[in-house]
Amino acid sequence: MSNSTISIYGNKIFSEILSEIKIFSKYKVKYYDNIDSCINEAEKNNELVIFFISKATSVLLNKVKKKNFSLILIGKHSELKSKSLNIISNQITLPFSIMNFEKKVIETIAKNKFKKNSVINLNDYIIDKNERKIKKNNIELQLSEKEINFLVLFSKSKKPVSRNLVLKSVWHYSLESETHTVETHIHRLRKKILEKFGDNNFIKNNNDGYYI
Repeated sequence: MSNSTISIYGNKIFSEILSEIKIFSKYKVKYYDNIDSCINEAEKNNELVIFFISKATSVLLNKVKKKNFSLILIGKHSELKSKSLNIISNQITLPFSIMNFEKKVIETIAKNKFKKNSVINLNDYIIDKNERKIKKNNIELQLSEKEINFLVLFSKSKKPVSRNLVLKSVWHYSLESETHTVETHIHRLRKKILEKFGDNNFIKNNNDGYYI
Protein backbone atom coordinates (compact mmCIF):
# COMPACT_ATOMS: atom_id res chain seq x y z
CA MET A 1 0.00 0.00 0.00
CA SER A 2 1.45 3.36 -1.05
CA ASN A 3 1.60 6.27 1.35
CA SER A 4 2.14 8.73 -1.49
CA THR A 5 -0.11 11.72 -2.03
CA ILE A 6 -0.99 13.19 -5.41
CA SER A 7 -1.86 16.88 -5.14
CA ILE A 8 -3.67 18.34 -8.12
CA TYR A 9 -4.01 21.97 -9.12
CA GLY A 10 -5.91 23.32 -12.13
CA ASN A 11 -8.38 20.53 -12.85
CA LYS A 12 -10.90 19.57 -10.17
CA ILE A 13 -12.81 17.19 -12.44
CA PHE A 14 -9.64 15.19 -13.12
CA SER A 15 -8.95 14.89 -9.38
CA GLU A 16 -12.47 13.52 -8.85
CA ILE A 17 -12.07 11.03 -11.69
CA LEU A 18 -8.66 9.92 -10.41
CA SER A 19 -10.14 9.24 -6.97
CA GLU A 20 -12.58 6.80 -8.56
CA ILE A 21 -10.06 4.83 -10.60
CA LYS A 22 -9.08 1.58 -8.91
CA ILE A 23 -5.39 1.60 -9.83
CA PHE A 24 -5.04 4.93 -8.02
CA SER A 25 -6.77 3.78 -4.84
CA LYS A 26 -3.32 3.26 -3.26
CA TYR A 27 -2.72 7.03 -3.43
CA LYS A 28 -4.29 9.84 -1.50
CA VAL A 29 -5.61 12.29 -4.09
CA LYS A 30 -6.08 15.92 -3.03
CA TYR A 31 -7.32 18.87 -5.03
CA TYR A 32 -6.33 22.48 -4.36
CA ASP A 33 -7.93 25.63 -5.70
CA ASN A 34 -5.25 27.74 -4.00
CA ILE A 35 -1.76 27.41 -5.45
CA ASP A 36 0.03 28.66 -2.31
CA SER A 37 -1.72 26.06 -0.13
CA CYS A 38 -0.81 23.39 -2.66
CA ILE A 39 2.86 24.42 -2.67
CA ASN A 40 3.11 24.68 1.11
CA GLU A 41 1.60 21.23 1.69
CA ALA A 42 3.66 19.64 -1.09
CA GLU A 43 6.93 21.01 0.29
CA LYS A 44 6.07 20.15 3.87
CA ASN A 45 4.93 16.59 3.15
CA ASN A 46 7.05 15.81 0.07
CA GLU A 47 4.01 15.30 -2.16
CA LEU A 48 3.74 14.89 -5.91
CA VAL A 49 2.04 17.85 -7.59
CA ILE A 50 0.11 17.56 -10.85
CA PHE A 51 -0.16 21.02 -12.39
CA PHE A 52 -2.59 21.56 -15.27
CA ILE A 53 -1.50 24.41 -17.50
CA SER A 54 -4.06 26.69 -19.09
CA LYS A 55 -4.30 30.38 -19.91
CA ALA A 56 -5.71 30.92 -16.43
CA THR A 57 -2.97 29.00 -14.59
CA SER A 58 0.11 29.81 -16.69
CA VAL A 59 0.76 33.03 -14.77
CA LEU A 60 1.09 30.96 -11.58
CA LEU A 61 3.65 28.56 -13.02
CA ASN A 62 6.68 30.49 -11.73
CA LYS A 63 5.53 29.68 -8.22
CA VAL A 64 6.06 25.96 -8.72
CA LYS A 65 8.94 25.74 -11.21
CA LYS A 66 11.79 25.82 -8.68
CA LYS A 67 10.10 24.39 -5.62
CA ASN A 68 11.46 21.38 -3.74
CA PHE A 69 8.88 18.74 -4.60
CA SER A 70 8.05 16.37 -7.47
CA LEU A 71 6.10 18.01 -10.26
CA ILE A 72 4.31 16.82 -13.39
CA LEU A 73 2.99 19.37 -15.87
CA ILE A 74 -0.04 18.54 -18.00
CA GLY A 75 -1.18 20.69 -20.88
CA LYS A 76 -1.56 21.09 -24.61
CA HIS A 77 1.53 20.77 -26.79
CA SER A 78 1.47 24.48 -27.59
CA GLU A 79 1.50 25.31 -23.87
CA LEU A 80 4.29 22.91 -22.93
CA LYS A 81 6.74 23.85 -25.69
CA SER A 82 7.63 27.16 -24.01
CA LYS A 83 11.38 27.54 -23.39
CA SER A 84 10.68 28.60 -19.82
CA LEU A 85 9.37 25.07 -19.10
CA ASN A 86 12.48 23.25 -20.30
CA ILE A 87 13.75 22.96 -16.71
CA ILE A 88 10.76 20.73 -15.91
CA SER A 89 11.35 17.30 -17.44
CA ASN A 90 8.11 15.66 -16.29
CA GLN A 91 5.52 16.71 -18.83
CA ILE A 92 2.41 15.04 -20.22
CA THR A 93 0.72 16.32 -23.36
CA LEU A 94 -3.06 16.34 -23.68
CA PRO A 95 -4.75 14.05 -24.53
CA PHE A 96 -3.08 11.14 -22.67
CA SER A 97 -3.91 7.58 -21.64
CA ILE A 98 -4.48 6.84 -17.96
CA MET A 99 -1.95 3.99 -18.18
CA ASN A 100 0.78 6.34 -19.39
CA PHE A 101 -0.18 8.75 -16.63
CA GLU A 102 0.14 6.01 -14.02
CA LYS A 103 3.57 5.05 -15.39
CA LYS A 104 4.73 8.66 -15.14
CA VAL A 105 3.42 8.96 -11.57
CA ILE A 106 5.20 5.76 -10.45
CA GLU A 107 8.43 6.84 -12.15
CA THR A 108 8.33 10.34 -10.64
CA ILE A 109 7.61 9.14 -7.11
CA ALA A 110 10.40 6.54 -7.35
CA LYS A 111 12.92 9.16 -8.51
CA ASN A 112 11.87 11.48 -5.70
CA LYS A 113 12.32 8.75 -3.08
CA PHE A 114 15.76 7.93 -4.47
CA LYS A 115 16.73 11.60 -4.37
CA LYS A 116 15.36 12.01 -0.86
CA ASN A 117 17.33 9.01 0.41
CA SER A 118 20.52 10.45 -1.06
CA VAL A 119 20.23 13.74 0.83
CA ILE A 120 21.59 14.19 4.38
CA ASN A 121 21.38 17.28 6.56
CA LEU A 122 24.63 17.96 8.40
CA ASN A 123 24.34 21.06 10.58
CA ASP A 124 23.85 23.96 8.13
CA TYR A 125 24.97 21.88 5.16
CA ILE A 126 23.22 19.47 2.82
CA ILE A 127 25.12 16.40 1.68
CA ASP A 128 23.97 14.86 -1.60
CA LYS A 129 25.38 11.35 -1.81
CA ASN A 130 24.07 10.80 -5.33
CA GLU A 131 25.62 13.96 -6.79
CA ARG A 132 28.62 13.81 -4.44
CA LYS A 133 28.15 17.41 -3.41
CA ILE A 134 27.94 19.48 -0.25
CA LYS A 135 25.61 22.49 -0.41
CA LYS A 136 24.82 25.55 1.65
CA ASN A 137 22.92 28.75 0.82
CA ASN A 138 22.75 27.95 -2.92
CA ILE A 139 26.52 27.33 -3.00
CA GLU A 140 27.74 23.83 -3.77
CA LEU A 141 31.04 22.01 -3.81
CA GLN A 142 31.90 18.80 -5.65
CA LEU A 143 33.50 16.17 -3.42
CA SER A 144 35.22 12.83 -3.93
CA GLU A 145 33.58 9.53 -3.04
CA LYS A 146 35.82 9.15 0.02
CA GLU A 147 34.97 12.66 1.21
CA ILE A 148 31.26 11.92 0.89
CA ASN A 149 31.64 8.64 2.80
CA PHE A 150 33.62 10.51 5.43
CA LEU A 151 30.82 13.07 5.93
CA VAL A 152 28.13 10.37 5.93
CA LEU A 153 30.02 8.72 8.78
CA PHE A 154 29.88 12.01 10.70
CA SER A 155 26.13 12.31 10.10
CA LYS A 156 25.51 8.91 11.68
CA SER A 157 27.40 9.66 14.88
CA LYS A 158 26.32 11.88 17.75
CA LYS A 159 29.79 11.86 19.26
CA PRO A 160 33.32 12.47 17.92
CA VAL A 161 34.51 9.90 15.39
CA SER A 162 37.89 8.36 16.16
CA ARG A 163 40.70 8.18 13.63
CA ASN A 164 40.61 4.37 13.80
CA LEU A 165 36.90 4.26 13.04
CA VAL A 166 37.43 6.51 10.02
CA LEU A 167 40.24 4.28 8.76
CA LYS A 168 38.10 1.17 9.16
CA SER A 169 34.81 2.57 7.82
CA VAL A 170 35.99 4.77 4.97
CA TRP A 171 39.34 3.34 3.87
CA HIS A 172 38.90 -0.21 5.20
CA TYR A 173 42.35 -0.17 6.73
CA SER A 174 43.23 -2.28 9.75
CA LEU A 175 43.33 -0.46 13.06
CA GLU A 176 47.05 -1.16 13.32
CA SER A 177 47.86 0.68 10.09
CA GLU A 178 50.45 3.40 10.36
CA THR A 179 49.18 6.05 7.95
CA HIS A 180 48.43 9.75 7.81
CA THR A 181 45.56 9.21 5.36
CA VAL A 182 42.89 10.58 7.70
CA GLU A 183 44.85 13.65 8.71
CA THR A 184 45.76 14.41 5.08
CA HIS A 185 42.19 14.12 3.82
CA ILE A 186 40.79 16.19 6.66
CA HIS A 187 43.32 18.92 5.93
CA ARG A 188 42.33 18.94 2.25
CA LEU A 189 38.61 18.91 3.03
CA ARG A 190 38.95 21.74 5.55
CA LYS A 191 40.79 23.78 2.92
CA LYS A 192 38.07 23.14 0.32
CA ILE A 193 35.30 24.11 2.73
CA LEU A 194 37.14 27.26 3.78
CA GLU A 195 37.73 28.38 0.20
CA LYS A 196 34.17 27.66 -0.95
CA PHE A 197 32.05 28.52 2.09
CA GLY A 198 34.37 30.66 4.21
CA ASP A 199 33.92 28.20 7.07
CA ASN A 200 37.08 27.88 9.14
CA ASN A 201 35.48 25.66 11.76
CA PHE A 202 33.90 22.89 9.68
CA ILE A 203 35.71 19.84 11.07
CA LYS A 204 36.73 20.08 14.72
CA ASN A 205 38.61 17.60 16.85
CA ASN A 206 39.34 16.75 20.48
CA ASN A 207 40.89 13.84 22.33
CA ASP A 208 37.98 11.57 21.33
CA GLY A 209 38.20 12.24 17.60
CA TYR A 210 36.75 14.43 14.86
CA TYR A 211 33.31 16.00 14.76
CA ILE A 212 31.23 18.57 12.88
